[in-house]
Amino acid sequence: MYNGTEKILPEETMMTRTKSALFAAAALFILTAAPLVRAQEADAENCKDHPLLSRMKSFTISECEKRFDAAEFMLADGEGKTVEGQKTKIHYALQENAQRPSLLQIRRNYANAVKAVGGTVLFDGTDNATFRLSKNGKEIWIRVDIWNDGNNYDLTILEVEGMIQEVTADAMYDALSKDGFLALYINFDTGKSDIKPESQGTVGQIAALMEAHPELKLSVEGHTDNAGTPATNKTLSEARARAVMAAVVKAGVGAARLAAVGWGQEKPIADNRSEDGRAKNRRVEIVKK
Repeated sequence: MYNGTEKILPEETMMTRTKSALFAAAALFILTAAPLVRAQEADAENCKDHPLLSRMKSFTISECEKRFDAAEFMLADGEGKTVEGQKTKIHYALQENAQRPSLLQIRRNYANAVKAVGGTVLFDGTDNATFRLSKNGKEIWIRVDIWNDGNNYDLTILEVEGMIQEVTADAMYDALSKDGFLALYINFDTGKSDIKPESQGTVGQIAALMEAHPELKLSVEGHTDNAGTPATNKTLSEARARAVMAAVVKAGVGAARLAAVGWGQEKPIADNRSEDGRAKNRRVEIVKK
């Protein structure tokens, strides 16, 4: 009932105030709801996808590493193959509240991507797969390991190459003077005695060392890990030692100042049960006579 004190507003004014109230309520709702929208989760610092392969949708990088290392890859016959080279390993994690892909979906995603650039599938298991391809003259191995029911997966990409050891003639002489020997990691083709191009510099430094010290005589001694038979390893290590000796002689050093010996797996300096240990055991030592 109108008591004479209330003021009746025109209809247009009432509608305007109603609209204003509705806009204010909507704005309040937006401001309240905004913090509930999650931002895109960031990758770990200094981590990014490998140039060869991108990630699955809704995954971020939680960790990454890149270094010269060895990695084992499963093959179709159930056997594993250890490969050395520049290894990139990326750990991916599914973003919170994102739809989780199946293990098969992750494996197929990478299988199709590798096939698209001319690669092949070497192994396809329930939660892991192995692929191989050649690009720009390099052999590349790829492994996908899926875990935590598909919420996480690891991508390992290894570009096959030998480790390049940078050691100078002066450093060699200092080591020989102190210890009487020096272990060198000269790269050869698998199962062969051909010195790879990246190790020619090391061989050249041996020649420079002997040229700078005409009184010096060396024994070049080959060593292997315990993969294969002792007899085969001894033969291979001797062939490699002779190959290094021949390369030094070819560089102008008199053959009478050198000798070649193959020890095979008889003198390990590290544990052959680990790949890192086996890599250390595959060496050529120069020993002061």
